[in-house]
Amino acid sequence: MEECPPVLSTIANRNVRDIYERWVRANEKAWAYILASISDELNKKHEVMPIAREIMASLQEIFGQPSSSVRHEAIKYVYVTRMKDVTHMKDGINVREHVLDMMVYFNVAEAHGAMIDETS
Repeated sequence: MEECPPVLSTIANRNVRDIYERWVRANEKAWAYILASISDELNKKHEVMPIAREIMASLQEIFGQPSSSVRHEAIKYVYVTRMKDVTHMKDGINVREHVLDMMVYFNVAEAHGAMIDETS
Protein backbone atom coordinates (compact mmCIF):
# COMPACT_ATOMS: atom_id res chain seq x y z
CA MET A 1 0.00 0.00 0.00
CA GLU A 2 3.06 2.28 0.02
CA GLU A 3 3.47 4.94 -2.65
CA CYS A 4 6.02 4.19 -5.33
CA PRO A 5 9.32 5.91 -4.55
CA PRO A 6 10.52 8.44 -7.12
CA VAL A 7 11.78 6.95 -10.36
CA LEU A 8 15.50 6.39 -10.29
CA SER A 9 17.83 8.81 -11.96
CA THR A 10 21.20 7.82 -13.30
CA ILE A 11 22.89 9.63 -10.42
CA ALA A 12 20.81 8.13 -7.59
CA ASN A 13 22.87 6.90 -4.67
CA ARG A 14 22.90 3.27 -3.61
CA ASN A 15 20.46 3.80 -0.70
CA VAL A 16 17.85 5.38 -3.00
CA ARG A 17 18.27 2.56 -5.52
CA ASP A 18 17.87 -0.06 -2.77
CA ILE A 19 14.64 1.55 -1.54
CA TYR A 20 13.25 1.67 -5.07
CA GLU A 21 14.26 -1.90 -5.91
CA ARG A 22 12.78 -3.18 -2.64
CA TRP A 23 9.50 -1.44 -3.46
CA VAL A 24 9.46 -2.92 -6.99
CA ARG A 25 10.00 -6.46 -5.63
CA ALA A 26 7.33 -5.99 -2.93
CA ASN A 27 4.89 -4.61 -5.50
CA GLU A 28 5.49 -7.53 -7.86
CA LYS A 29 4.94 -10.03 -5.05
CA ALA A 30 1.78 -8.30 -3.79
CA TRP A 31 0.47 -7.99 -7.37
CA ALA A 32 0.93 -11.72 -7.96
CA TYR A 33 -0.67 -12.69 -4.62
CA ILE A 34 -3.68 -10.43 -5.17
CA LEU A 35 -4.34 -11.71 -8.68
CA ALA A 36 -3.92 -15.31 -7.55
CA SER A 37 -6.44 -14.86 -4.77
CA ILE A 38 -9.34 -13.33 -6.73
CA SER A 39 -11.78 -14.84 -9.20
CA ASP A 40 -10.82 -15.27 -12.84
CA GLU A 41 -13.23 -12.53 -13.90
CA LEU A 42 -11.78 -10.01 -11.45
CA ASN A 43 -8.29 -11.17 -12.36
CA LYS A 44 -8.85 -10.40 -16.06
CA LYS A 45 -10.14 -6.95 -15.20
CA HIS A 46 -7.23 -6.10 -12.89
CA GLU A 47 -4.21 -7.79 -14.48
CA VAL A 48 -3.60 -4.69 -16.61
CA MET A 49 -3.01 -2.60 -13.48
CA PRO A 50 0.75 -2.67 -12.78
CA ILE A 51 0.60 -1.43 -9.18
CA ALA A 52 -0.86 -3.56 -6.39
CA ARG A 53 -2.13 -0.43 -4.64
CA GLU A 54 -4.30 0.37 -7.69
CA ILE A 55 -5.81 -3.11 -7.64
CA MET A 56 -6.59 -2.81 -3.93
CA ALA A 57 -8.24 0.58 -4.47
CA SER A 58 -10.34 -0.85 -7.29
CA LEU A 59 -11.40 -3.86 -5.20
CA GLN A 60 -12.21 -1.54 -2.28
CA GLU A 61 -14.36 0.52 -4.62
CA ILE A 62 -16.20 -2.60 -5.81
CA PHE A 63 -16.59 -4.39 -2.47
CA GLY A 64 -16.10 -1.69 0.16
CA GLN A 65 -19.54 -0.12 -0.09
CA PRO A 66 -22.71 -1.29 1.65
CA SER A 67 -24.09 -4.38 -0.08
CA SER A 68 -27.35 -2.82 -1.18
CA SER A 69 -25.58 0.09 -2.84
CA VAL A 70 -23.08 -2.17 -4.62
CA ARG A 71 -25.82 -4.58 -5.69
CA HIS A 72 -27.91 -1.72 -7.09
CA GLU A 73 -24.97 -0.18 -9.00
CA ALA A 74 -23.90 -3.56 -10.43
CA ILE A 75 -27.42 -4.40 -11.64
CA LYS A 76 -27.84 -0.90 -13.06
CA TYR A 77 -24.54 -1.27 -14.93
CA VAL A 78 -25.65 -4.60 -16.41
CA TYR A 79 -28.99 -3.17 -17.57
CA VAL A 80 -27.68 0.04 -19.15
CA THR A 81 -24.34 -1.07 -20.62
CA ARG A 82 -24.08 -1.60 -24.33
CA MET A 83 -21.22 -3.17 -26.18
CA LYS A 84 -19.02 -0.71 -28.06
CA ASP A 85 -19.04 -0.67 -31.86
CA VAL A 86 -17.18 -3.76 -33.04
CA THR A 87 -16.76 -2.76 -36.68
CA HIS A 88 -13.27 -1.41 -36.05
CA MET A 89 -12.09 -4.17 -33.68
CA LYS A 90 -10.16 -7.22 -34.84
CA ASP A 91 -10.64 -10.83 -33.76
CA GLY A 92 -13.60 -10.14 -31.49
CA ILE A 93 -11.45 -8.55 -28.80
CA ASN A 94 -14.18 -6.06 -27.99
CA VAL A 95 -16.74 -8.85 -27.55
CA ARG A 96 -14.44 -10.72 -25.17
CA GLU A 97 -13.79 -7.61 -23.08
CA HIS A 98 -17.51 -6.85 -22.93
CA VAL A 99 -18.39 -10.37 -21.82
CA LEU A 100 -15.67 -10.37 -19.14
CA ASP A 101 -16.82 -6.97 -17.93
CA MET A 102 -20.43 -8.13 -17.71
CA MET A 103 -19.38 -11.30 -15.86
CA VAL A 104 -17.60 -9.19 -13.25
CA TYR A 105 -20.71 -7.11 -12.63
CA PHE A 106 -22.99 -10.17 -12.48
CA ASN A 107 -20.61 -11.72 -9.93
CA VAL A 108 -20.50 -8.52 -7.88
CA ALA A 109 -24.31 -8.31 -7.87
CA GLU A 110 -24.64 -11.96 -6.81
CA ALA A 111 -21.94 -11.57 -4.15
CA HIS A 112 -24.03 -8.79 -2.63
CA GLY A 113 -27.26 -10.74 -2.56
CA ALA A 114 -28.86 -10.18 -5.96
CA MET A 115 -30.80 -13.10 -7.36
CA ILE A 116 -29.87 -13.39 -11.03
CA ASP A 117 -32.29 -15.65 -12.87
CA GLU A 118 -34.02 -15.88 -16.26
CA THR A 119 -36.67 -13.28 -15.40
CA SER A 120 -34.17 -10.68 -14.24
